[in-house]
Amino acid sequence: MRFRSDPRAHIRGSIAPVVTPFTEDGALDTHGLTSLIRWQLDSGSHGISLGGSTGEPSAQTTAERKRAMDTAAHLIADRVPFLPGTGSAKLDETLDLTAHAQQIGADAALVITPYYARPTQEGLYQWYAAVAGNTPDLPVFIYNVPSRTAVDIAPDTVARLRRTHPNIVGVKETTRDFEHFSRVLHAAGRDTIILSGIELLCLPLLALGGNGFVSATANIAPAATAKMYDHWTRGDQDTARDLHYALHPLVDVTFTETNPAPVKWVLRQAGLIGSHHVRPPLAPLTAEGQRRVARLLQDGAAALTAPIASGVTPLSHDHAVPVANDPGEFTHRGLRPLPRLLPLPADRQAGRPPAQRPAHQRAPLRLDPA
Repeated sequence: MRFRSDPRAHIRGSIAPVVTPFTEDGALDTHGLTSLIRWQLDSGSHGISLGGSTGEPSAQTTAERKRAMDTAAHLIADRVPFLPGTGSAKLDETLDLTAHAQQIGADAALVITPYYARPTQEGLYQWYAAVAGNTPDLPVFIYNVPSRTAVDIAPDTVARLRRTHPNIVGVKETTRDFEHFSRVLHAAGRDTIILSGIELLCLPLLALGGNGFVSATANIAPAATAKMYDHWTRGDQDTARDLHYALHPLVDVTFTETNPAPVKWVLRQAGLIGSHHVRPPLAPLTAEGQRRVARLLQDGAAALTAPIASGVTPLSHDHAVPVANDPGEFTHRGLRPLPRLLPLPADRQAGRPPAQRPAHQRAPLRLDPA
């Protein structure tokens, strides 16, 4: 709540869109959620989001979504900004969830455009006007994700909402149309907070004046995703670009099959959650998907940290990439080595060889039976 008063100054960088873990029988797993948020905070994420597309909100009841928000707010405790997703296809649910976010001390609400109905721009204006008017003291972000909602909020509509409702402070833009980002900033004002929801546009958006990103890849590489922003803001653009390209294979991990199924499988393998259960209509990561994810994790090992990095089996010498950013390791694939981009694991800092890590930290990823 302490970041509400000046969202532009505080809501920036890598806002991690944490998955919603479920138990094997499909119940909400608040213990797993606690584990994930702690790891994000320890890894340097600049903020936490919950209940966006990566969080499977449409497969949950409003009571479950509130319980997840409560768990997150209690744990975050104003250490970083908290931006829960509060949108729904129904206005009454959206108002209820957004009011709950305000009540528990969230710093802003991320409100998706109403999906399936395909409203006009006037309908979108009235929808967001109702949300912003119902919680005037809570900053609101429009969440524009046309690939999932079948509707695209126009830059002029964003500008109109910004003029009439000062608590509508920004947009999470999840569109591959990079021109759209620029047109929103031009129409709505360059003080509009723009967050990228497209992983490979996270770094490019900063050059246009964007404030940060909500990248699903932060679920498996939180430190690298956050440091990409940190290096950019410090003027170290070469290292920021190195991290951008190092994250490419991990972006592909995230979307090997429908997000968040691949991410949940990786998190379960790393021991961060107890189950990779996704609720219908999503399906768990297939056996072929698991094999592809395992290969991509090897390709992206330079951007991984423990506990996920500890379970990645190194590639053969002919296809090596720098693992855990050991300056002595290098690539044979035409990529520039990435020394010291991320902290070394504790054993490497202490000078112990990797083989002396506890067994549970160095077990390779397990492929589930088909």
